[in-house]
Amino acid sequence: MQGKVQMQEDEITVKTLVLKAKAGVGLLRKKWLTIVSFAILGAVIGFWYATYKKAKYVAVSTFVLEEGGKGGGLGQYAGLASLAGIDISGGAGSGIFQGDNIIELYKSRLMLQKALLSSVNINGKSILLINRYIEVNKLDKDWGKGKSSRITFNGDPSKFNRQQDSIITNIIDVINNKILQVSKPDKKLSIIKVEVESTDEFFSKEFNNMLVETVNKFYLLTKTKKSIQNVQILQKQADSVKLVLGASIGGVASAIDATPNANPALISLRVPSQKKQIDVQTSSAIYSEIVKNLEVSKISLRQETPLIQVIDQPVLPLKVSKIGKIKGAAIGFILAAILTMLVISFKKIFSVILS
Repeated sequence: MQGKVQMQEDEITVKTLVLKAKAGVGLLRKKWLTIVSFAILGAVIGFWYATYKKAKYVAVSTFVLEEGGKGGGLGQYAGLASLAGIDISGGAGSGIFQGDNIIELYKSRLMLQKALLSSVNINGKSILLINRYIEVNKLDKDWGKGKSSRITFNGDPSKFNRQQDSIITNIIDVINNKILQVSKPDKKLSIIKVEVESTDEFFSKEFNNMLVETVNKFYLLTKTKKSIQNVQILQKQADSVKLVLGASIGGVASAIDATPNANPALISLRVPSQKKQIDVQTSSAIYSEIVKNLEVSKISLRQETPLIQVIDQPVLPLKVSKIGKIKGAAIGFILAAILTMLVISFKKIFSVILS
């Protein structure tokens, strides 16, 4: 008995839903003229938006990043290198910029500011990228005719005033939020994609190129900084010992020339030349070890240096990102029709509830 009652209640509920749905469809049919009118208005707005919306130019660079080794087969040289006070076991900066950290480096203020303050050649004219951005987006018109209208970005960035830093900060925020996209298309691969999208074709291309160049140089320098310092120190030591060795060899020759026909019975006459020979032998041994360590350090530097191979670079003409007029009208028509139907439906529901 209880099951039959439950079944009847379910049937009543389903029937009620179907009736309400039919009533809703009937209401929308009655309001078809209103829906079509607003849909046409939406199509007009979409067409207008597509017509006057500025086209955006997309500059894309892709490159492969292969990390340097962490020492590899250099373990056999670790003891030898340690004599000169260098460590080749852990690599130079092996713990920095691993994984996706280089993507965040592209979005950092330091890298973006360096790229913006770089000078490029556009249409035969040398110009700072930040000045090109300001000119294209007409930001200088918002500054008025006062002191701020004469702002320049030449010189040392560390000496910029508050207003200059503020302008750069605002531009960088816009770049990070609307212009720049850095990603790895495939998480399993080491390919990194840098995409710049702006309303100026030349700015998109040149800023993309300059940013990739700036970040990659900084990345390579930072990753190999410690090993480069080791190589430089060892090179200076090798040059210094080589000079001492040369002087010692000259000293031996001078000592022999001082007593060319020394009496073999007078051993004391041979003491100066023998001392110089000991200096030569000592300097030769030290020089030999330093040269070995220098070569090991150079091998370590080569293995730790990451490989950055550019695959694609932006080439004019760039890809244009723009909504077509027909597509804009179609999207406006559909969205306006859906929105109008929702408004009519909710208005009917609220009126029923209030009544």
